[in-house]
This record gives sequence, structure tokens and C-alpha cells, in this order.
Amino acid sequence: MSSAKERRHFTGQEKVAILRRHLVDKVAVSDLCEEHRINPTLFYRWQKDLFEQGAVVFDAPKGRARNGRLEDAAAKRITALTDKLRRKDEVLSELMEEHVALKKVLGKPERDLGSARHAGHDRRFRPALVGARRVGTCRARRLDA
Repeated sequence: MSSAKERRHFTGQEKVAILRRHLVDKVAVSDLCEEHRINPTLFYRWQKDLFEQGAVVFDAPKGRARNGRLEDAAAKRITALTDKLRRKDEVLSELMEEHVALKKVLGKPERDLGSARHAGHDRRFRPALVGARRVGTCRARRLDA
């Protein structure tokens, strides 16, 4: 069996409370580390992080947290994407209107041509459309050769 220790995770509030006891109450680092069963290097890493990232607290505008900035960025992105989708819908509707108008102008052909290779209502084989070549047949290859 392994004697691995279960890792403990301290929340940010717990870390700040431990650091405050050292900085404000002048409790020795060794006493704090024994009390909370942490390594002194971990304590000093927390202290370093606090001093390096403490400026973030003072740089944030009053009344707003970092989450507020993220929410503002997300709201701007949502607005931009909504506008983009609206523009795409407008373009698509214009294209559909033009398509319908062209269909009306060109009208429906007198008869539905269907497939050139299948028999129509009179059950006879229909030749290919005028001007179209049947490339896939042996006859076409012989004519080209």
C-alpha cells in the first residue's frame, strides 16, 4: 500500500487569512506552517503571489470586479454576433427575393424535360438535349479519335 498523502487545497480566503496572521499579527512563519501543515516554501510562494498580483485589486474600477469586465466583453461579443447574424439574414432574404423574381420572369418551361436518359410519358428513349454530347459512350470516343 502506498502512503501517499492526500493533497489539501486552500481557498484564496484561507491563504489570505494565513498570510494576514503573519503580516499583521506577527506570527512566525514556522508556527503557521506547523499549525496548517504546509511547507514554508509554499507559504513564501503564496506571499510572493500576493505581492505580485496585489496591484490587480487596486487597478480594478470601484464597484466592479474582474468578472464585470469579462461580462462586458461577453456582452459586446454577443451584440456583435447578433448584428452579424442579422446582416446575413438580410442578405439571404434579398438573394431569395431576386431568385423568386428571376423564376417569375423566366417562367416555367413548356414541358418538363426531366432526365435525358430515361423514357418520358410516351415510353420512348429521348435523345440528349440539343448541343449536349454524350461523352460516356463508345460512339463518342470513336468520333473524337
